[in-house]
Amino acid sequence: MERIPEKHAFRGKAACIAVGSELLGDAKLDLNSLEITQTLETYGFNVVEKRVVGDSVERIAASIRELMNGCEVVIVTGGLGPTADDVTREGVALALARELFFDPEVEVWLQERYQRVGRTMPEIGRSMAMVVEDSEIIRNTAGSAPGILVEEDGRLLAVFPGVPWEMRSMVESHLKARLEQRYDGSIRRSRTLLMGGVVESEVEGRIRHLYDRFGRDNVTILASFGVLRLVLTATGAEAQVEQDLDRMEEAFREILGDDVAGIDIPGLAHVVIPALVDSDKTLATAESCTGGLVGAALTNVSGSSDAYMGGVVSYSNQAKEEMVGVPHEILVEHGAVSEPVVRAMAEEIRKRFGTDWGLGVTGIAGPSGGTDEKPVGLVHWAVAGPDGVVARHRVFPGDREIVRQWSVNVVLDLLRRQLLVGAK
Repeated sequence: MERIPEKHAFRGKAACIAVGSELLGDAKLDLNSLEITQTLETYGFNVVEKRVVGDSVERIAASIRELMNGCEVVIVTGGLGPTADDVTREGVALALARELFFDPEVEVWLQERYQRVGRTMPEIGRSMAMVVEDSEIIRNTAGSAPGILVEEDGRLLAVFPGVPWEMRSMVESHLKARLEQRYDGSIRRSRTLLMGGVVESEVEGRIRHLYDRFGRDNVTILASFGVLRLVLTATGAEAQVEQDLDRMEEAFREILGDDVAGIDIPGLAHVVIPALVDSDKTLATAESCTGGLVGAALTNVSGSSDAYMGGVVSYSNQAKEEMVGVPHEILVEHGAVSEPVVRAMAEEIRKRFGTDWGLGVTGIAGPSGGTDEKPVGLVHWAVAGPDGVVARHRVFPGDREIVRQWSVNVVLDLLRRQLLVGAK
């Protein structure tokens, strides 16, 4: 590891490494780094990089060396168990050019742990008693594999098991105390503006001039199938951070107006349900291509039963006629995926449930079923309310799942905007 740069450029920066070849496939995600990031940001650290590395001593070592060169704190999770593919200890030793040696005291800890759960430690378990020279060993109170702490040249390397509750235990018992020692009183906080019905490039053009005022690195745009999250970040003393975030939010809201649905909320349903409850209004839904996903999003919000009366998944034409009330002649003349049908779905479901508002959505999610006139991805959606019906349509890109996600978000955003109109 290289010596500290004269200007201490690594100060306040942190990185995470998740070790495990299984994390490089499509069956398992690295979730540990999410919790670790929350802890680091609480103490004012800026997480500049996250990596997933396979079970290779050389790759683990290379990643640790590189990230410790540019960061004050590096957190590693995974690869500390007793099996042949658990090689993180060896990677740490190689990265730091230190020896690995067997520690009898650690072996006693391990044996006691196995005895407490009524087992005898297998021979391969002794590998967990190999420790890195001049490191601090963290006793694992939630599992078996010990953790590792190393401080060198002003940097901290913390290595935890990949098992989430074991990692979490060591973060509480050891990492937070070390971060507290390095804490300079500054914190890093973010505030997320949730937006619906907007396009990433268009939003970028509207807000770009604010980057000079607040710093480009403090503004992040995250687009996802019908919603967009604008993440605003500030660093400093707690009181100052809150003031800075207030100023940022005010400036961005002034430009974005009603496109901003809410602050620090999971999704559009968390705007729609409170708005319905506050206005003492009710809602019913008629879904086709979304197969109940709109209703699921709404009922995922606590208190939704005060406003959401229910819905119908009217996938077939027969269900649209018999359960929703769409006239037969409209279906025959225009087809199930059409504006007249979705208008009828929204209005008729409202009548059948006796609600103030009704939603309708129908489309071709694919991959089959499209035509030249009605291609895969075509979705019609509508909102019926006290002042009539508003309908929209669009061809969405992506596979079946993505088209359905788009559909859920656009119909909820249309309702959100209609509720705003009614409130003004």
